[in-house]
Amino acid sequence: IAKQVMVSDRDRHILAFGCDGETTIGTQDPLLIRFGSSESTTVWNALATNSAGELRVGAGSEIICAIETRQQIMVFTDVSLHAMQFLGPPFTFGITQMSENITIMGPMAAKAVDDTVFWMGREDFFMFDGRVQKLPCAVRSYIFNDFNLGQDQKVLAALNSTFNEVWWFYASGDSTEIDKYVIYNYQEQAWSYGSLARTAWLDRGINNYPFATGTDGLLYDHEFGLDDGSTNPSSAISANIESSQIDIGDGERFVFIRRLIPDITFIGSTTGSPATTFTIKTRNFPGGAYLSSDDSTVTQSEAATSTVVEQFTNQAFIRLRGRSFALRVASSDLKVQWRLGSPRVEVRQDGRQ
Repeated sequence: IAKQVMVSDRDRHILAFGCDGETTIGTQDPLLIRFGSSESTTVWNALATNSAGELRVGAGSEIICAIETRQQIMVFTDVSLHAMQFLGPPFTFGITQMSENITIMGPMAAKAVDDTVFWMGREDFFMFDGRVQKLPCAVRSYIFNDFNLGQDQKVLAALNSTFNEVWWFYASGDSTEIDKYVIYNYQEQAWSYGSLARTAWLDRGINNYPFATGTDGLLYDHEFGLDDGSTNPSSAISANIESSQIDIGDGERFVFIRRLIPDITFIGSTTGSPATTFTIKTRNFPGGAYLSSDDSTVTQSEAATSTVVEQFTNQAFIRLRGRSFALRVASSDLKVQWRLGSPRVEVRQDGRQ
């Protein structure tokens, strides 16, 4: 009986976590770890002539999951984190407690990136890179205030190494199935979120692209193509990104906006004239509604080549006023791919009237 089974790649042992003991066959111990003899699938009785044995975790009430890094195996209980390392004979493995003040959402909520482990806790996100630390999360309240804790065991952590991202898929609100995700870019230390149903994920490696399953029973190649292949024919993917509120003088001064200089690339788009819509909207109070907005379509006029720099709409003239403003970039056309640079907005201080 075992909660999880894995093969230790470095020393070639099969390990069983949360299993029954050698002398208590059939009675599961939720904190016990057993390992068979090296290179064997059948030898589990500990003898002086083999490397089989067992360890018991000393903190927590049950093992939730274990995940292997390049140097060790990290073992999570409901309240603690332990590092399990190969020692060699006569002890084979040793285990060290790294923290006793952590939580983990479920058995699939952790993901290893080389020697760093990222995971979703009950109300925070964590990482281990030699020490346990909470990840500052700009969208923490949004995620955990709309989270179905009754479906916490379904949380799935996934790695998209091409873009240095760890994803967590989860069931929101009253949903009984996974329907949303949150992404942490560990290189840029940036967060994003959205709606997508994925129940299993395999990063690129064996396949050229990340491979995932959906609640619709389909298999998906991620990062392949520019459109949504779950429909026939393929449909456009609506993409957008929006800034938080921007002001001058800590919101004590009104701003007048007259011009936008876009900075964007459409490299990779396969349509003739790819375009996005830049929208600026203003409001006068943090809790108030947006009072006015203005938008402009930015279109590629000449694609980049080995001799030509990519060209697109030079500038957009707008006329807006308010205490603060936000910038939104969006597209909803077929075969469009874009990457945002550093757009500039021309603003000047304006009067209160």
